[in-house]
Amino acid sequence: MHESAHLAQDEVREVLHLASAASDADGVYPLAEHVVLHLRHGGDDPAVHLLARQPDGTLVGYAHLDTTDEVDGPSAELVVHPMHRRRGLGRALVDGAMAAAAQADPARRLRLWAHGDHPSANALAMTLGFERARVLWQMRRSLFAPLPEPRLPDGVILRPFRPGDDDEAWLAVNKRAFADHPDQGKWQLDDLHIRMSEPWFDPAGFLLAERDGELLGFHWTKVHGEVHTHPLPSGRDPHHHEPIGEVYILGVDPAAGGQGLGAALTVAGLRHLRSQQLDQAMLYVDESNTTAVRLYLKLGFVRWSTDIAFRRAG
Repeated sequence: MHESAHLAQDEVREVLHLASAASDADGVYPLAEHVVLHLRHGGDDPAVHLLARQPDGTLVGYAHLDTTDEVDGPSAELVVHPMHRRRGLGRALVDGAMAAAAQADPARRLRLWAHGDHPSANALAMTLGFERARVLWQMRRSLFAPLPEPRLPDGVILRPFRPGDDDEAWLAVNKRAFADHPDQGKWQLDDLHIRMSEPWFDPAGFLLAERDGELLGFHWTKVHGEVHTHPLPSGRDPHHHEPIGEVYILGVDPAAGGQGLGAALTVAGLRHLRSQQLDQAMLYVDESNTTAVRLYLKLGFVRWSTDIAFRRAG
């Protein structure tokens, strides 16, 4: 097991290749977006990378440890190649993450994310003293199903995001809309710009709701699959997937709540995705966010898969 604070570009390509192989086998990508972005773009935020290799040097396991959250403590994600499972690699990676987390956090906390809620991941987490702490649903709906016209509150208009002009105003509303969210509400300008530099970014699908020039809410959509973001070392990627739209981020300023703006923005974004000739739309929502879950169920979404965050107190 090799531990590193930084990865070379060839190592990044190896990790993304490994993650793609696991995704093809499991039907769910094993690393969260922020982990992939950190791998691809780097940055000043510290991270611990654990790499497990065969004697010939082939990468067969990887764990990413994020130590930047002083409130909730370190968090880790890991992936083992499908052909090298049931050999103790997953446990070794978690043990390594726990040891690294103990060095970074005096309380010896660690959150462990498992994408797809696989029984083997649950069993490993429970065996090592973790308990389920957060449940994140992926929901999907067909874009062939009927969609109503968005009903905007009086005086509210929709327009596309203007890069460079709307950045600060959007960040302010995002911060207020997600003040209690463990991840989203902490975004800074760099977090926005990294995503704006991604090949999938399209300002036409980043819808803003405003009244008299004041930003009230937004629906940032995303399209997966048209431009693959996980290239192999050869520069060619055979892991092609049909494109799918995403309700990437949907937010309403709390001061503008109670007017039906969230539902209107959701519908407007889904209609935009349908205009891109897409068949399906997906989104992620916390199981505990019952208001949002009710809205999405009403709009025809159903639960597709589940991600689990396990927590180890110390």
